[in-house]
Amino acid sequence: MNKRRNFIKKSILGTVGASSLIKCDVPTNSNAQATYPRIISTWNHGLSANKEAWKNLMDGKNGISAVEAGVKISEADPKVRSVGYGGFPDREGIVTLDACIMDKNSNCGSVSFLQNIKHPISVARLVMEQTPHVMLSGKGALDFAISKGFEQEELLTKESKKDWIKWKEESKYKPVINIENHDTISMLLIDNNGDLFGACTTSGAAWKMHGRVGDSPIIGAGLFLDNEVGAAAATGLGEAVIRTSGSAMVVELMRQGHPPLEACKLIVDRISKIHRSGPDWDYLQVGFIAINKKGEYAGYSLKKGFDYAVCDNENQNSLLKADYSI
Repeated sequence: MNKRRNFIKKSILGTVGASSLIKCDVPTNSNAQATYPRIISTWNHGLSANKEAWKNLMDGKNGISAVEAGVKISEADPKVRSVGYGGFPDREGIVTLDACIMDKNSNCGSVSFLQNIKHPISVARLVMEQTPHVMLSGKGALDFAISKGFEQEELLTKESKKDWIKWKEESKYKPVINIENHDTISMLLIDNNGDLFGACTTSGAAWKMHGRVGDSPIIGAGLFLDNEVGAAAATGLGEAVIRTSGSAMVVELMRQGHPPLEACKLIVDRISKIHRSGPDWDYLQVGFIAINKKGEYAGYSLKKGFDYAVCDNENQNSLLKADYSI
């Protein structure tokens, strides 16, 4: 078996080229012991989000309320420059927001291209609970939010406006989605009963075209769960995730018996194969987090730099470095 794996690894290296480094063979197991309740979320701001979600869960709130409360921490933090208030604007200088939420019964709600509302995740939840639809967008999403009592406010902070003005000097659009730009917050939660919940929210890629929507509000792309199997969520270049229905495919692979780490890696490899010869390869980064029905979890990304946070109890909230391909 070891000889066979070494042969496969050498073959991959020959195909990719000497400049690419393969970190590991195809993993065969999840990188965590099964247990629940458990919360996992993307990037280092997931630590504070996890803490709030865990507090809500321990206070007796249900899973959907816990994930909503958790990601609202990132939405309201102006230091998190790719989520909510203080997020980088589009090329017109306008902060536009995308978010979605999903519960154990496959109920889901989503908003896209929402403006002037600090907490899009809460609007997405009301779309799920109080409308016959899954997604509302643009002015329709704003009108709905206002009708439900949300107040409009300016989301472009002085810091983000300063960065936007500097960007306009050259007006070059080149996404930086990695360590330098902690894109999105996605959160997955499994509660005491083994039921799954998820949320995803973002202000999207900096300097995007006005009207652009990424994967974060799209059920099956940015977020997906099946309470019989597991849940997955994405971060990184949204267009690449949308093209593969990334999160849904990770869950489907777990349904077929793959552990979370292997499921994430297989979809990252699929995305890599599609984009390797394309114009966006140099800045392409995608990553997934996943958790199965047992509470086993994993994080995996195309390139080095993706971190994710895991919370198992009040005193166990850690930031982990995801495994990666190249």
